[in-house]
Amino acid sequence: MHNPLRYEVAGQVATLTLDIPATRNALSPDLRDALADAVADIKRRSDIRAVVLTGAGGHFCSGGDLRNIAGAGLDNQGWHARLHGVHHWLQDLITLDRPVIAAVDGAAYGAGLGLALVADYVIGTPRTRLCVSFLKVGLVPDFGIFYTLPRVVGAQRAKELMLSAREVGADEALRLGLVAELQPPEQLQARAQAVAASFVGASPVAVALIKRAVASNGDITTQLELEASAQSLAMGTPAHREAVQDFLQKRPPAFQWPSA
Repeated sequence: MHNPLRYEVAGQVATLTLDIPATRNALSPDLRDALADAVADIKRRSDIRAVVLTGAGGHFCSGGDLRNIAGAGLDNQGWHARLHGVHHWLQDLITLDRPVIAAVDGAAYGAGLGLALVADYVIGTPRTRLCVSFLKVGLVPDFGIFYTLPRVVGAQRAKELMLSAREVGADEALRLGLVAELQPPEQLQARAQAVAASFVGASPVAVALIKRAVASNGDITTQLELEASAQSLAMGTPAHREAVQDFLQKRPPAFQWPSA
């Protein structure tokens, strides 16, 4: 039986590849279950330092599996329970204390865009096409988009994208910050792996604290206190002490951001 998700770990980087090319990697029940299992495994493994999310067959993810949705036969309570099941692992992925990099070629539509937006760093290609497509089928955004999209593009632009359900091409996605950079399709996977591998040399404590601080919605007083607490923790880590010694002794730093 074909596995809808390839889950591989190499060099302390976990790679999750959505692999149902016939549906452009639509989020079938089997694929959602496989993602839930993979996220749970990653969360409990200390040897994994970064995660890459990507899709096979020239597309990231076309969104929800509409044939499955149409035939599900669920009532209001059933859909609520089903979404709660997704939210459990999706929240674990959004709040993961390690960097998540999304390599997005082709379509990332609907819930597929939601999955891409959980990432801390999104890399696209000139073929990347993004769409908050839910209103086209009489639905509201899910897969965390109400939380993630306004934080990326601001509330006004997020509403425009949700209400228009229009497609965003690669160049506009780059301008809006929906992707951080564009790479040729043939270089996308190598670039995503290089970005992920760079975090193997980063302080895991500092990375986790950065993600937690950025996710916080506190006022200025709360944010400054969070800053002081986080920095005091980071100052006491071996990674900080070793990085200072590397600098003073003119050794290459352990953390080096990859070149384009």
